[in-house]
Amino acid sequence: MSIRIGIFGYGNLGRGVEAAIRQNPDLELAAVFTRRDPVALKIATPGVPVASADDVSAWTDRIDVMVICGGSATDLPTQTPALASMFNVIDSFDTHAKIPEHFAAVDAAAQASGKVGIISVGWDPGMFSLNRLYASSILVDGRDYTFWGKGVSQGHSDAIRRVKGVRDGKQYTIPVEAALDAVRSGTNPDLTTREKHTRECFVVAEEGADRAKIEEEIKSMPNYFADYDTTVHFITEAELREKHSGIPHGGFVIRTGKTGLSGEHKHVIEYSLKLDSNPEFTASVLVAYARAAYRMAQAGDKGCKTVFDVAPALLSAKSGEELRKTML
Repeated sequence: MSIRIGIFGYGNLGRGVEAAIRQNPDLELAAVFTRRDPVALKIATPGVPVASADDVSAWTDRIDVMVICGGSATDLPTQTPALASMFNVIDSFDTHAKIPEHFAAVDAAAQASGKVGIISVGWDPGMFSLNRLYASSILVDGRDYTFWGKGVSQGHSDAIRRVKGVRDGKQYTIPVEAALDAVRSGTNPDLTTREKHTRECFVVAEEGADRAKIEEEIKSMPNYFADYDTTVHFITEAELREKHSGIPHGGFVIRTGKTGLSGEHKHVIEYSLKLDSNPEFTASVLVAYARAAYRMAQAGDKGCKTVFDVAPALLSAKSGEELRKTML
């Protein structure tokens, strides 16, 4: 029997989840839920119903795992706990500083409902988090460094678009090359947040909007831009479509460390991603963890989880025997 997946929200990430489901024969798309007019929303999978987000509670017996595709700024903090009271859920909440708070809210809902909720799934948090954990557990005497970009951050772009007076916008996270080179050299530099990355924003303002106020609000936004050197460019809608329509991203997780009785041997662990499509890659991670959430729920587990709590074998459609034979 296929695992029945629901998609809650049909933006870039939701469309990516739909595409990823097609690559996994053990999964099927059961329904898409939208805050827009369901009749007007056209999806890529024939025969799959599109329903109003307001009617989601009527689908509890027809969805095995709900993949929630809202933004971290304002959607997921309320959507994930609410949906975890009815479904096994997955989200990509990526405001690192607020993950403990989000975890507590989702855990309370999932414990009460007996469901499994896996939060902060994607590549960072997500795949990068796992690599930080693995590397720091192996090279105990060492330091972690994470660099993002150059690429479009979906969460930061969403945060820009929610600023009053902004019609549309994209944000690029850019590693500082000198900092990246210093880390790779093994010199273990002390780097502030501001020294590691810059942020570049391309904003389409509403007609008559106060651009100076928009720029100030973006640059002072806590958890997103306040700790970085941020540049804001105001451009036309046509320029945004022509020059910034793609959603690439990527980055590096690096752990430098020493081993030996006197720390005489140095090591560098580096994990990198180069992504043509940030949302499609994130969606592929979400779908793998949806499979894991279903299996954990079937085994009687409940409550909120993160990628740290999920055994790697649960992500794969392959059996344990196949994994041991082909990948171990």
